Amino acid sequence: MPYKLRKRFYILETVLLIFLTSLFAKAIGQDTSYTRPPLTNRYADYQQQVANDSTKKMVELRSLVPGIVYDLRYATVNNFMKRLMYPKNTHVTFMRLPAAIALQKIQTELNEKGLGLKIFDAYRPYSVTVKFWELVKDERYVANPAKGSGHNRGIAVDLTIIKLNTGEELDMGTGFDNFTDTAHHPFTSLPEAVLQNRILLKSTMEKYGYKAYAEEWWHYSLPDATKFEILDIDFKKFNK
Repeated sequence: MPYKLRKRFYILETVLLIFLTSLFAKAIGQDTSYTRPPLTNRYADYQQQVANDSTKKMVELRSLVPGIVYDLRYATVNNFMKRLMYPKNTHVTFMRLPAAIALQKIQTELNEKGLGLKIFDAYRPYSVTVKFWELVKDERYVANPAKGSGHNRGIAVDLTIIKLNTGEELDMGTGFDNFTDTAHHPFTSLPEAVLQNRILLKSTMEKYGYKAYAEEWWHYSLPDATKFEILDIDFKKFNK
């Protein structure tokens, strides 16, 4: 297909997605408006919060979790939005200190089995959550900006397990950001090997304090999210 035709098709596809999503949201009574919650968007304010509570420190995961692999989908067009949601050269990601320490322990345990973690997404600035909501006003798939998300607070992560010797992902039945029933934890009409892979991920994450999100096998977060502020601070500032 010629480039111009492909580009035109992509634009039409995007417009149709927005239109249909809007209709669907109205059909189910989804509130398409929101009030912005309190958030931290000044780095100096974040620094003061950390000075008052060291558990609020944002940690670059690779600095604490040796061998962890990144596949940061929203810094590419390989995601359900089909567009860059983070700056193109985003090669780092962050989480609050307790969340990062828990991942370090999980990585260590998996390494003993010849396995490791691959990260699809962790910290997500609040402004990006707003962009998601502008296109997909459905709380099953994206966070309502009125509430913010665990990603905005630095305590949620999207991830999977890989084999250390090949880098191959374990078969979880669907890919990342698959919005079908098949991606739900309660869905069991899957090969036994896939179910065991999901159990391994879930049991290991929960062993170290993470909680699963029922509709996404890849999404985990720490409880008591509201003790951490919603952040809208650029990755570069945390990477100083």
